[in-house]
Amino acid sequence: MNSLRYITGYPTQIQQQAQVLLDQGKLGTYLHQRYPEKHDIQGDKALFQYATNLKQQYLRKAPPLSKAYYDAKLKTVSQALGMHTRQTRIHGNKLRSHNSLRIASQFKTAPEAFLRMIVIHELAHFKETEHNKAFYQLCSHMEPDYHQLELDTRLWLLWQDTRLKRSEERRVGKECRSRWS
Repeated sequence: MNSLRYITGYPTQIQQQAQVLLDQGKLGTYLHQRYPEKHDIQGDKALFQYATNLKQQYLRKAPPLSKAYYDAKLKTVSQALGMHTRQTRIHGNKLRSHNSLRIASQFKTAPEAFLRMIVIHELAHFKETEHNKAFYQLCSHMEPDYHQLELDTRLWLLWQDTRLKRSEERRVGKECRSRWS
């Protein structure tokens, strides 16, 4: 079960079900059936507009969003799926705040529902800084299927890692065979 690093916090039964789907090669099919469409939010401007629209819809009174962008350096395992930053600066007698979102570039190819879940998660931090009950209630208010989407996003990441690992193993295997031929 150590290969299930994205879902280690979930109950054992869910981890076992994910492992079975992964072992049988059916995880990708399961995810594609549930989320068949990808999004067309590929650039930073489109991501900023997407995040701004969600913020306007659910968090009108929250501080404004200054920037939203895809970050190729954001590692989904060691860090997070996305990050928010809040900076407050004093300019004379005025307080200026700067809020930005960074989303892992990997999500350019994800289903729109997964991108939405991540953006909603990061926007919720504008109101609730900690991952507490109020935070998750806010996420669920903005996206009623939030918890299912979070699990499915983690399963998608697991599936992506498995695909990359298998393609790398095939590439290395071909190189070894060609050297010994």
